[in-house]
Amino acid sequence: MLCFSALVAGSFSLGGLVANEIAPTALNAVRFVIAAVVIGVAALATTGIPRSAAQAPWRYLVLGGLFATYFVLMFEGLKTAPPVSAAAVFTLTPVMAAVAGWVLLRQVTTPWMALALAVGGAGALWVIFRADLTALRAFEIGQGEVIYFWGCAAHAIYTPMVRKLNRGEPAVVFTFGMLLAGGVLLWIYGWDDIRATDWAALRPLVWITIFYVAIFASAATFVLLQFATLHLPAAKVMAYTYLTPSWVIVWEIALGHGAPTGLVLGGVALTVVALWMLLDVGKAPATVAKGSDDV
Repeated sequence: MLCFSALVAGSFSLGGLVANEIAPTALNAVRFVIAAVVIGVAALATTGIPRSAAQAPWRYLVLGGLFATYFVLMFEGLKTAPPVSAAAVFTLTPVMAAVAGWVLLRQVTTPWMALALAVGGAGALWVIFRADLTALRAFEIGQGEVIYFWGCAAHAIYTPMVRKLNRGEPAVVFTFGMLLAGGVLLWIYGWDDIRATDWAALRPLVWITIFYVAIFASAATFVLLQFATLHLPAAKVMAYTYLTPSWVIVWEIALGHGAPTGLVLGGVALTVVALWMLLDVGKAPATVAKGSDDV
């Protein structure tokens, strides 16, 4: 999940640079195909793809639909939301994942974990409102942040759904099925955008972004997320997303966009504190209901 957060962060900075140059559905339809090919080859070269993996194909349509929704809304939101602000919205995902984990799997969130999620959520809101108390009191949220929030809700539901729908398939095989299904859905839904895109006229940065999000922020992170989800509670898996704003700041500085103000950095620091609290959860005194998946 540490690698996951670092790789995901790149998609915010790169996505913010090209979001207005290509329709989100067209970009993601191509990236899902590329990622599916990469993961399919990896699956054939390692575990193979058993016939049993094709049982109940509706599972892949559910998961592929959720993740396709997340990515389309992410790039739609990045048309107006700054990368660091969008990354802060992403850090609200653990709170939603905790709720989804309880509803779908009855995973219990301990008081210590709830406190950590609250700290992280407070830090995320501070960044989203750009350390502006006036905007916070008026609850003025940018349109891009609102759009991306609903994408993050789909991502939060996806996390426990992986464990609920997995029937013992290896992570790489399960990921391939999800990517294939998500790609089919995106090509059907976004066909008009795909056909209207002048692919030959796209500048190199757009193609760099497509291949980055397909290989590093899709294929690689999907496998990492699938593996982690099968071994950790949903809320703890998504806790690592609290590092994303910090990684995005590194990306933004590397791309020459500068760092956010000191006050905004205070909100980012709170998300890092929340991560530390969740990673230290095993040392915190807490009582977990019998039969819970939690630590």
